[in-house]
Amino acid sequence: MPGTDLVRLRLALTAFFALDGFVFAGWVVRIPAIKEQTGASASALGLALLGVSAGAVITMTLTGRLCRRYGSHLVTVVCAVLLGVSVALPPLTHSALALGAVLLVFGAAYGGINVAFNSAAVDLVAALRRPIMPSFHAAFSLGGMIGAGLGALVAGSLSPLRHLTGLAVIALLVTAVAGRALMRCEPLTPADGGRPAEGSAPRRDRRTRALVIVFGLIALCTAYGEGALADWGALHLEQDLDASPGAAAVGYLCFALAMTVGRLSGTTLLERLGRTRTILVGGSTAAAGMLLGALAPHLWAALLGYAVTGLGLANLFPVAVERAGALAGPSGVATASTLGYGGMLLGPPAIGFMADWYSLPAALTSVAVLAAVATAIGFTTRHVRTD
Repeated sequence: MPGTDLVRLRLALTAFFALDGFVFAGWVVRIPAIKEQTGASASALGLALLGVSAGAVITMTLTGRLCRRYGSHLVTVVCAVLLGVSVALPPLTHSALALGAVLLVFGAAYGGINVAFNSAAVDLVAALRRPIMPSFHAAFSLGGMIGAGLGALVAGSLSPLRHLTGLAVIALLVTAVAGRALMRCEPLTPADGGRPAEGSAPRRDRRTRALVIVFGLIALCTAYGEGALADWGALHLEQDLDASPGAAAVGYLCFALAMTVGRLSGTTLLERLGRTRTILVGGSTAAAGMLLGALAPHLWAALLGYAVTGLGLANLFPVAVERAGALAGPSGVATASTLGYGGMLLGPPAIGFMADWYSLPAALTSVAVLAAVATAIGFTTRHVRTD
């Protein structure tokens, strides 16, 4: 593929990564308003929100096959359209059951597009021979921060229906532009139409499957920390360090900003250190940062710890997904993404249970433990080649 086409492909994929983060964050900030609209109790809302998780996990397990059959570009565009349409549906519901049903569709679109555009990104990384995967995930983080910031600004003046309908319109417009550019680029791994081509399919032996799962565990350890800090980080600062609500909210902002900065500089870091050292440095940095964030007796030290944790975790997930995809194609991306998403789901409830048994600061140290586990896995797999 000519260099100009590779640049066009990179820009189109970056747009879809940013759109995904933008739409998801825009939905998340309106959850309280949707709860009030549906009249759902906390437990009923929790069950309805499982629709997102269930739809994502189910679809992630299937999207790898769809990418091989139809190509990751087409699957990305179709899922983006579904994501844009489905984000406008929650304000139309008036019961927890109906909300759960539409969130199942939203989760399916979210899970599908994540596997599809990560698969396309893995192919582009291989074609360019540069470790640019973190730049795509930086776009996701930036899109999420813009979506959350915009949602916070309009929450007091726009109803959920108008806000999320606006997000749907933006999503469909971006998909029309970026999707056209993406479909004009030939897939770097052609679709097989359901017929495996000799010598073109990635290896499927037991060792490969085991390594994909191992890399998926690195993604799980990383996403566990993201989910835990998103749901419990502010509460720790407010409850245990007597921070004001505004100061507590700054905690997650420090984490998210640091993660975005880490991903923006991820390509340079990977080129200088390589994948293994990046995992070792990132995992150990995140472990140290979370120990500081969880156990520090002063607010400023805890905020510093959150920022250091974000820098450390920033590039672990992109590297893990890339290595899994290089080993097993879209199926590898699907497996690693599913495990990673499972970690994000596991984190918040696990922290809650441990906080009840011990304390919230002690529970948050589990993020440091799993970051250390990711470091150990990275060291163990340092000699594995995925090219």
